[in-house]
Amino acid sequence: MSKRFSIARPTVQTPYHIDFDWWSQNDRNWRVYLRSYLTDEDQKHVDGVDEQMVDLVDQETAEVHRVDALQHFLITRYASQDDFITTNTSVSEAIFRLFLANGNVPMNATEIGEKIGRTPVTILRMLSGRRVYRGIRPYTQS
Repeated sequence: MSKRFSIARPTVQTPYHIDFDWWSQNDRNWRVYLRSYLTDEDQKHVDGVDEQMVDLVDQETAEVHRVDALQHFLITRYASQDDFITTNTSVSEAIFRLFLANGNVPMNATEIGEKIGRTPVTILRMLSGRRVYRGIRPYTQS
């Protein structure tokens, strides 16, 4: 069953997230994409365990989120590195990496802009257009 999205125009306060259902509905494998971030050695490390669910504890709020092991590995091993998101990272890639780093917790354009150093209007224009970038879509509670 696909999620229904509102016809209402998104604003800078509209929350977004990576919609992993979008990847499967568009015949894309997000696991292959996520694995492309890993070194050959790290790919061997996650073989066979990448689909297991593990707890991820938010360091600021102490909230516990369930994520798969591949996402957990990326968050704990790569997202904290200074070069995971740089000023040379494209806007869509920076947003995707930001959601990976925060455990895919929904964020609005203002929050995203503060984290990656772009204006909320720039973020909103990109995310509210017809094209879906890396499955980043408005968040709706099911």
